[in-house]
Amino acid sequence: MENLMPKEEFFKKLQEARTPSHSMGHPFSNAWKKAELTKEDLGFWAMQQYYYIEEVPQMFALLFARLPDLDARLHMLENLMGEEIPERHPDLMLNFAEACGFDRDTVTTGYNNGRILPSTIAMRSWTYELATIRPLSDSAAGIMVALEGQTPTIYPHYIEAGKKMGFSDEDLKFFSVHVEADEGHEEHGLEICARYATTYELQLQAIATVGTSARMRYRMLDGVWDATVGKNQVKAAE
Repeated sequence: MENLMPKEEFFKKLQEARTPSHSMGHPFSNAWKKAELTKEDLGFWAMQQYYYIEEVPQMFALLFARLPDLDARLHMLENLMGEEIPERHPDLMLNFAEACGFDRDTVTTGYNNGRILPSTIAMRSWTYELATIRPLSDSAAGIMVALEGQTPTIYPHYIEAGKKMGFSDEDLKFFSVHVEADEGHEEHGLEICARYATTYELQLQAIATVGTSARMRYRMLDGVWDATVGKNQVKAAE
């Protein structure tokens, strides 16, 4: 049996595992950064994102209930409350969708109307799996490090491009809230992951889980790209 990696080495490997599939490298993110997407493109993304995050507070509550240590629960409780107070993050996403020209009913009924992509459904299902049945070290790595750890480097570009496109600060509040909050979430996630990755094998599994989460998010953007920009490129070439 291998000895545990030192904490600093473990943290570095966790963070490096998301790099090959970091969402900032996706064509959709690059096009957004350059303000090359239409509001219709962004509204479709918002519909997918809303479906993905709609039940995140409930998922975080399930993960909170699994944590055996008080300080870990307090970190998770802070994360959970940030999703709901002072404004629910899914509601902020609905506001952004409306600013893109999508009415709230269209977004909230996207699944019932067959507009939610398989890759989006898979992303939500994966997050639920992480919150409920994966080892706690995987849960922290896959959610807080792999996913929340990306947003502070992605969303500032989305905000800057959004302002160029005429969106107001209120329209973009979902993104600005996450830039501030999620940086701390990653730090908490690293510590929680280290606490529960009590064997070398669990450390390796947590590193692999970061990579899987990053790829799942990347594939979700693949679906959005194919349904918006990619589809329009095909039409233009015909």
